[in-house]
Amino acid sequence: MILRVSCRAQPGIVAAITAALADCGANLVESNQFWDEGCGRFFLRVSFLAPVAADIAGALMSAREAFDLDLDLAPAARKPRLIVMVSKFDHALLHLLYQAHSGWLNAEICAIVSNHPDAEGVAAREGVPFHHWPVTRDTKPEIEARLVDLADALEADLVVLARYMQILSDDLARKLSGRAINIHHSFLPSFKGAKPYHQAHARGVKHIGATAHYVTGDLDEGPIIEQDVERVSHTMMPDDLVAIGRDIESRVLARAVKLHLEGRVFINGAKTVVL
Repeated sequence: MILRVSCRAQPGIVAAITAALADCGANLVESNQFWDEGCGRFFLRVSFLAPVAADIAGALMSAREAFDLDLDLAPAARKPRLIVMVSKFDHALLHLLYQAHSGWLNAEICAIVSNHPDAEGVAAREGVPFHHWPVTRDTKPEIEARLVDLADALEADLVVLARYMQILSDDLARKLSGRAINIHHSFLPSFKGAKPYHQAHARGVKHIGATAHYVTGDLDEGPIIEQDVERVSHTMMPDDLVAIGRDIESRVLARAVKLHLEGRVFINGAKTVVL
């Protein structure tokens, strides 16, 4: 099981939690913690094995009340369900599918949603239901409502924007708060908006990168989960940067999704703590 805790930093938290787990016969597999001195918050993630009959939630009640813990307890064995949204570029989608097949990403991609028909063939080969929902100014509210209904019907744990080139409304961003991850084809906060690799080329950058972050109402300003970069040179043209960038985007998005699904990411204001 995975135990996630956040609370005001104070002495005795770890001792109280580990003692409660020990009393249930639990065996700790992994434990990571962090104290953010700037805001005074404490974060803890514990992976453990416990007897089937153990009442873990009940055992933790005393510590929960004593330290006013924000506590989440989830079975580690459950395979999370993903909805992947994509437009015309399918490289990040294909990488997620591969990593799910290989077992590196413990997840089931239960639906692919797109505003273009391009990924329908990929979905058919993979046996994943495909939803082609063209988006216009007039249809956007209906499409977003349909997405929420689909996520509820499929009991989706996460919505992944794998180069889905539509801006989500503030209302949808709020409804998916903490449950939607986007990949931005730039090393944020630089080169936002359209054609970031062309912007980077025009500025003669020496590194390009990609950023995976949670979706919020502020475009490309959500809490950052994962980033990566590659060195480039003046000999490369914009198309070369785009090709390198696609590879970075795919890797960064997959790592961010994996970190989220393993319960390693805590939203801490405008940033994240990754344990």
